[in-house]
Amino acid sequence: MSVTSLYPVLMSRDVDAAASFYRDFIGFETTFESDWYVSLRLGEFELAILAHDHSTVPAGYRELPRGVIVNLEVSDVDAVHKQLAGRTEVNVVLPLRDEDFGQRHFIIAAPDGVLLDIIQPVAPSEDYASAYVQP
Repeated sequence: MSVTSLYPVLMSRDVDAAASFYRDFIGFETTFESDWYVSLRLGEFELAILAHDHSTVPAGYRELPRGVIVNLEVSDVDAVHKQLAGRTEVNVVLPLRDEDFGQRHFIIAAPDGVLLDIIQPVAPSEDYASAYVQP
């Protein structure tokens, strides 16, 4: 198989509001927009928003996402935290912190129950360093 692209499509009850969130707070740009589907791009990365009740979603699967965390790795998580955490429209659900497994991160609530984990990789503790596989 020759994969040419791979990107998440998040189902939403309000496609316009969800797309606006990713545009306004994260910096995505719209590459396609309709009332039921929006395709977004940030550099080489893509994300799409789809109306959860659209006919292209198979019957029985037209529910909003639950338990979805989208990781967004950045070069300076402190700067992103400073930019977002002070905004009243942004709900920080996990404060900025360091993890022994090699992340400095914080989590914000995105539309439709999705969590956005904004991460800067950092050196892991000794306990976790051996868990990383070198290619």
